[in-house]
Amino acid sequence: MPAGHTIGGMQRLSGLDASFLYLETAAQPLHVCSILELDTSTMPGGYTFERLRDGLSLRIKAMPEFREKLADNRFNLDHPVWVEDKDFDVDRHLHRIGLPSPGGRNELTEICGHIASLSLDRSRPLWEMWVIENVAGTDAQAGGRIAVMTKVHHAGVDGVTGANLMSKLCSTEPDAPPPDPVDGAGDASGLEIAVSGAVRYASRPLKLANILPSTLSSVVDTVKRARTGQAMAAPFAAPQTPFNANVTGHRNVAFAQLDLEDIKTVKNHFGVKLNDVVMALVSGVLRKFMLDRGELPESSLVAMVPVSVHGRSDRPGRNQVSGMFSKLETNVEDPAERLKIIAEGNSVAKQHSSGISATLLQDWSQFAAPAVFGVAMRVYASSRLSGARPVHNLVVSNVPGPQMPLYMLGCEVDAMYPLGPIFHGSALNITVMSLNGKLDVGIVSCPELLPDLWDMADDFQPALDELMSAAR
Repeated sequence: MPAGHTIGGMQRLSGLDASFLYLETAAQPLHVCSILELDTSTMPGGYTFERLRDGLSLRIKAMPEFREKLADNRFNLDHPVWVEDKDFDVDRHLHRIGLPSPGGRNELTEICGHIASLSLDRSRPLWEMWVIENVAGTDAQAGGRIAVMTKVHHAGVDGVTGANLMSKLCSTEPDAPPPDPVDGAGDASGLEIAVSGAVRYASRPLKLANILPSTLSSVVDTVKRARTGQAMAAPFAAPQTPFNANVTGHRNVAFAQLDLEDIKTVKNHFGVKLNDVVMALVSGVLRKFMLDRGELPESSLVAMVPVSVHGRSDRPGRNQVSGMFSKLETNVEDPAERLKIIAEGNSVAKQHSSGISATLLQDWSQFAAPAVFGVAMRVYASSRLSGARPVHNLVVSNVPGPQMPLYMLGCEVDAMYPLGPIFHGSALNITVMSLNGKLDVGIVSCPELLPDLWDMADDFQPALDELMSAAR
């Protein structure tokens, strides 16, 4: 699958890739993050920051995505392009900080929340990496622990491509050699960007005519499914909650780690999918969290679940996703019954989602323009102030990872907590990643709307214990 529309040396962003640039504001930075907990005792030769930086520099030679920056000009009628950064310097992207004592989870997530709130510099490749030392008061050079927080703009990655990037930074052996260098996108003049953009812009009417039949077919199919009760949850059917409001530019994060074997035990006992158990865990956590605060809506919360279309789409672009709306059944008290109803609803939602063209979102986003997205966001933000119902309550994403020990630049990976973006009207994102027998849960929100995320994170293990008890 091509990474983008390649013309000459440059790669043009797809409309879906570019939409994350157009939607971004100071209050709504649209990068994806991850927090890795690393054991430095496995690093060949012992840990030093300089040794880690040198290892990263070697691996980036095989990662053109980390060496490419945006290029655009006012005469370009199409989306921006990726070009090689001729002045690339790893030291502009790699930062080193130390946690204040005692270096626990509160200190770690306070710093990570601050890092997550900072926008990336669009004049450089759109990523950063923060090496955080003094984790749990340990000395990294004496074989202790560090945390590494990575930020990559959503224009450059989705869940699958982000995991693929991390796999290039990681290896299955602590002393594995770096992969072979890979050439980047090359360069492009302003004239090349403008001319190729004009050609693509001129072809839009034909492309519009091509996607109208599949769009109409999807609409007709959805109407039929809705009449027979075989449709996924509808947008704008979600109840109002305190976190369905406009976000500020501040971010807070929390995380949890669960035993993947316990989740598989629940899955096998009830004959459901692993993702159904994940959704049931999120449901149980949110139900308790909101009940404790007297804020649980009578109707079910609705999650937007990104669905990868990698392998089902021949469209270029680094974001290859669709999505479905799923009821979390938070109004059902019994955890076992809740899981069964969620599984049934997810089955219907998946059938509905698979009946929609895998490329529909990508095709329509090709017609996106910065001005259109800007107006749309201002209208939507103002509708939030007037109390309009949210499109959905939160985003829940499940990213599969390798089930083997991983080493990042020689350090064993103990955990990898993924953190997705949040939006106006949907200020909660819960993303999980399975890795080497564990399920790592990353939670991100806005502290003005949800100040107590650790209460939510700490409810994940009790929610799993409930399902385990029901499975006995």
